[in-house]
Amino acid sequence: MDLSYWELKNWFTNVDYTIVGSGIVGLHAGLRLREKFPDSKILVLEKGVLPQGASTKNAGFACFGSLSEIIDDLRTHTEEEVVQLIQKRWQGLQLLRNKLGDATIDFNPHGGYELFLEGDQDVFQDCLGKLPFINEILKPLFKSDVFAKEIDRFGFKGIHEYLIFNPFEAQIDTGKMMHALLKEAIAKNILILNTQTVTDFHDAGNQVTVALGSFSFSTKKLFFATNGFAQKLTQNAVQPARAQVVITEPIADLDIRGTFHLDRGYYYFRNIDNRILLGGGRNLDFATENTTEFGQTEIVQKKLEQLLKEVILPNHDFKIAYSWSGIMGIGTSKNPIVSALSDNVYCGVRLGGMGVAIGSLIGTELADLL
Repeated sequence: MDLSYWELKNWFTNVDYTIVGSGIVGLHAGLRLREKFPDSKILVLEKGVLPQGASTKNAGFACFGSLSEIIDDLRTHTEEEVVQLIQKRWQGLQLLRNKLGDATIDFNPHGGYELFLEGDQDVFQDCLGKLPFINEILKPLFKSDVFAKEIDRFGFKGIHEYLIFNPFEAQIDTGKMMHALLKEAIAKNILILNTQTVTDFHDAGNQVTVALGSFSFSTKKLFFATNGFAQKLTQNAVQPARAQVVITEPIADLDIRGTFHLDRGYYYFRNIDNRILLGGGRNLDFATENTTEFGQTEIVQKKLEQLLKEVILPNHDFKIAYSWSGIMGIGTSKNPIVSALSDNVYCGVRLGGMGVAIGSLIGTELADLL
């Protein structure tokens, strides 16, 4: 980089803490560091023009897991692990709301619903049978039942007549949330540089050298908050998972309110600005969707359009206005990785597709590793 004396002096000299990634985790880590070390110099590096990955590209679900997802998690995690994970997601949501305010993030507690396709009778019966047990293990956290069976009142087609309702779920405006977080970080004198890709780093013991291509600078501590992009530099067991999303043009007389889960969480949709936002479908081609490349594929886009036509909006004419994708970080375990990579390098990654819920807490925990 062709940098002036002023640029080097003000941005890249005497840096105390450098954070890689300006998403939910990275900005919360920066804000927490500012609380702990008010006079420190904090630099955030972001490879995108906007926060890359999933923080500005998610569906805006303030959720902690549908009933079928929780049941699936119990097959690979202990009961204690699952309850602790849900507790962390719930705590993260409260932390996010308290920090930014419900009005700022457009928090709408419409509740959440899980739909079951007509061919998923076995999944529905399994969920119905285990619903009392799940409610029981979550009651100490929520003080009441979380899941209940309700009749479908939305006019969906091709699904079981009953839905599973969760009154604790809500939706937010992802753009407003991230805009507010960025404004707060800037107000707290946290320096944010975009279109900066970290290509390497070296912990020398008394400082960390950070490489941005051919240019390098030194920082006392380095934090990675790159989630789905974490594997290359941190060598952690994080697998990227692309999520494709579409959103319709505004629909007149749209009477759908809430967050909705379908096919064990592989599809999800919600209302926003009189539109329907629908995402998912990576289960159609896991190999292709385990990528850090943004983009859309024909097989997923066709499936999303089919679900809109045949299941979600069978009685409405609609047009798809936009489509995009985000990159999540997943693994064999749903537990996030918050750990030290060396004496001066740390990471908070693998959010398991629950970044809105757990990101604020993981960012705080990442900063608290010091």
